[in-house]
Amino acid sequence: MDGKHMQIGEVATRTELSLRTIRHYEETGLVTPSARSQGGFRLYTETDVARLMVIRRMKPLGFTLDQMRDLLDATDRLDGDGALGDGEREALLERVRTYRQAAAEQVEKLRVQLARAEDFAATLGARLEQNAPAARDRNR
Repeated sequence: MDGKHMQIGEVATRTELSLRTIRHYEETGLVTPSARSQGGFRLYTETDVARLMVIRRMKPLGFTLDQMRDLLDATDRLDGDGALGDGEREALLERVRTYRQAAAEQVEKLRVQLARAEDFAATLGARLEQNAPAARDRNR
């Protein structure tokens, strides 16, 4: 095996995805291993890893598998060797822009949730600090 291909275990480590998740993405058609070893092991390239990273980044933002597939299709076609007409290229770019906008909106929602969670944790911390001396006095 040359240095250009990785087995699924290395890909799982690099992407921080489980073997099961990577296999699931293969079953759903999101990522296909670039090759198979003579023994039938899945072999992946840097391009496959990059594709898995796109999926990994979309998942916590609430994108569905169909949306992931749609975005990957658009980016594959934009990056492909095939000639695209101006209208087709612009339509693909608009699809990508739509996903970028949706991602930005989800990031903002997550920022609000994180701020609320941090405020909650700080409130609990303050409450514990207020009551810590009283608890120590009772234990004496």
